[in-house]
Amino acid sequence: MAGEPIKPKSAGEVASAKAEARKGGPLPEKPSASEDIAAFVAKARAMSPHRAGARGRLVFALDATMSRQPTWDMACALQADMFREAASLGSLDIRLVYYRGFNECRATGWISDSAQLAKLMSKIDCQGGNTQIGKVLSEARREAVASAVRAVVFVGDAMEESVDDLCAKAGELGLLKVPVFMFQEGHDATAEQAFREIARLTGGAWCKFDPGAAAQLRELLRAAAAYAAGGREALLRLSKTTGGAAALIGQIK
Repeated sequence: MAGEPIKPKSAGEVASAKAEARKGGPLPEKPSASEDIAAFVAKARAMSPHRAGARGRLVFALDATMSRQPTWDMACALQADMFREAASLGSLDIRLVYYRGFNECRATGWISDSAQLAKLMSKIDCQGGNTQIGKVLSEARREAVASAVRAVVFVGDAMEESVDDLCAKAGELGLLKVPVFMFQEGHDATAEQAFREIARLTGGAWCKFDPGAAAQLRELLRAAAAYAAGGREALLRLSKTTGGAAALIGQIK
């Protein structure tokens, strides 16, 4: 009970405690600081989503509002390049997230086959509606906690939400070390401002591509897949041969 005096141990109790200590053998030596550090590094590497042999996980998010149909079809044709790029480094699982129409935002399960993803995307048509980027970021955060997402790719051309709300969600992803690659089609200034800030807060990157420019989008998607499968080092290697990767490597933290 708090406040009660501690009763001193008798000589017999002290002798008994010493005997018990002798039975247990000597105490283990305290590991050195260098051993502690080595153990920590080994554990960190084992937990890292970029460890050798680990499957890369990428959230692939698309604006599927009415104006996006041409780009949706283009992304459907190009998504196989992401799998091919990742295959040279390991493997890749993709979770497709899209929004369209009135308050509709959906996500698929994890997909590891390009043909399966292409078939699924071909069944989705774009519908008129406002942007729902906040829901995309919230979904990405849930998956980051649940299944170690390595990166998020977003392809869109507009932003019709509260920038402050989006930035708060982006900051949460930044704390989880999940970079968001914001790929903007076109030249909307409001979208650019928001997309740049989301990329900055997550440690990701923002890049713009011309409307209907399949070659530009292909390079950007390949670069994102390389990062998801092999981390910054893989992206750095790819940047030596492709402009899309070079555009990303200079921005990510």
